[in-house]
Amino acid sequence: MKPLVSIICISYNHERYIIEALKSVFDQSYENLEIIICDDSSTDSSQQVIRDFVAGKENIKLQLNSSNIGYTSTFNQAFDLSKGDYIVDFALDDVMHAEFISKSVEQLQKVDAECGVCFSNANYINESSDILANHNEELRKKGLLKEVPHGDVFEEILKRYFICTPTMMIHRSVLERLNGYDSDLEFEDFDFWVRSSRFTKYTYLDEVLMSKRKVKTSMSAFQYDFRRNHQLQSTLIVCHKAHQLCKTNTEFQALRERVRHELGHCITSGASELAGEFFELLKSLKESTFRLMMYKTLLVLKLDYRFLNKKRKKGLL
Repeated sequence: MKPLVSIICISYNHERYIIEALKSVFDQSYENLEIIICDDSSTDSSQQVIRDFVAGKENIKLQLNSSNIGYTSTFNQAFDLSKGDYIVDFALDDVMHAEFISKSVEQLQKVDAECGVCFSNANYINESSDILANHNEELRKKGLLKEVPHGDVFEEILKRYFICTPTMMIHRSVLERLNGYDSDLEFEDFDFWVRSSRFTKYTYLDEVLMSKRKVKTSMSAFQYDFRRNHQLQSTLIVCHKAHQLCKTNTEFQALRERVRHELGHCITSGASELAGEFFELLKSLKESTFRLMMYKTLLVLKLDYRFLNKKRKKGLL
């Protein structure tokens, strides 16, 4: 029998997109599925939309929170209910392509047994499900990607973003070893990548198997908004974790690049307190004296540095 795949479907105020998302789950060509549908106490009609959709359907596990506990805790609760050999974390504003599960399972089964995570390419869609762009093509246009890293990706994870989160299929043993997501964090992906890639390999499937929705209210849209710096705080925590996990000079160098990147974001978005914390981490990573002096000057002056965004994007800040 083919391995059981648990799809953990999570909603928070996704009423407009839930039906399309869940239809894409039920339209998968792969049959041995466990479907767990969660809602984290939405303030819209998401929970009623979910109830109406699953009415009459069998073997569906529902987890409808009466109070909001956050994405990571909601996922962990669902993971505890799951039994699958492979796990998919699926937000109910995205759309799976029909072969996503079958091809991801096939990829994981044919590669090195040390591979615990499979990821693929994706298209970005808008609120109306029109295609906006392709994930990998956008990264190439920005100069952030040439070849997609795979295998031991720990160092590459530290340097830059290249994995489209909803395209991942994760071996159960990986999440068990990590005790699920870190529920103290605002978001899960960077922390998961850093911690898991230290002990498991990643395999890449070069196909578009997911549509990721871009909406103005998404968490990523506010990641560098100084008014919501709890997300930046989570990034800082993960960078400290990475510091403890680095082993080689090139890994420490990769982390320095990441911390510079995040420090630059803090400076240009007005998150001065967090900028100071990233600065202290950069000092502990033995950054060059010249760069430290430059950052120190910017922090002391406390000016409006939004005009430096272009330099930051080019890696000059």
